[in-house]
Amino acid sequence: MNIPGKFSELQARGEGALIAYVCAGDPTPDATEGIVKALIRGGADIVELGLPFSDPVADGPTIQAASERALSAGMNTDRYFELVGSLDVKVPLVCMTYYNLIFKRGLENFVVDCTDAGISGIIVPDLPVEESKELAECCARNKVDLIFLIAPTTTEGRINMILEHGSGFMYLVSRVGVTGARSDIAESTSGLLSRVKTDIPKAVGFGISTGKQAQEVVVNGADAVIAGSVFVDIIASGYDVNARLEELAIELKDGILSAKR
Repeated sequence: MNIPGKFSELQARGEGALIAYVCAGDPTPDATEGIVKALIRGGADIVELGLPFSDPVADGPTIQAASERALSAGMNTDRYFELVGSLDVKVPLVCMTYYNLIFKRGLENFVVDCTDAGISGIIVPDLPVEESKELAECCARNKVDLIFLIAPTTTEGRINMILEHGSGFMYLVSRVGVTGARSDIAESTSGLLSRVKTDIPKAVGFGISTGKQAQEVVVNGADAVIAGSVFVDIIASGYDVNARLEELAIELKDGILSAKR
């Protein structure tokens, strides 16, 4: 199933989506399948699989460390596509990575590899929408969504440009800064949700770590909640990882569902 199809299915049931991020290959490539399936059992509707990069500028210390662990365990672009292609899952998969890796492989080659591996969308935090035309054309030819980030500091003109070129869902950044679990949701989130006027689903990420926060975000108008660092923290702990990932996914999804009741 692709991303628009998943959102249509959820909207027909009156549900918001849980989008879970983990770094592929963290702590080892062999562990990733079990991690992904634990998240899906817990209620993840879409899974973002990070393709690790040595200089992840949008990521805070937690995901930077995950990238380092994955790279040290032998993860690279070839192995990433082999790993993702081997996953037997029924939810859309999204690749989150940085433009250098896409450029090095060749834009068309990278997008075709995504299609062959069953990846439905790509997020490239360091690719400005103004420079995205060539990659967007490759994505359109191969029916892969190109997903852009919108921050509280994004101007109205750039929001409109992103809405014109983006697809799948809009990744709304809940706060200025990098990824990382927080104890509160920034006040700017509700304002940003109201500023982004589109029929494309709006997903809020950066800092969400509890069911209560997930509920709050959906009450404020989000169609989906993105959680990443809080899952990566569990993976880093090495303690009862898959069971704890499933338990947290259940909590976050319950928060999302409670917002729609």
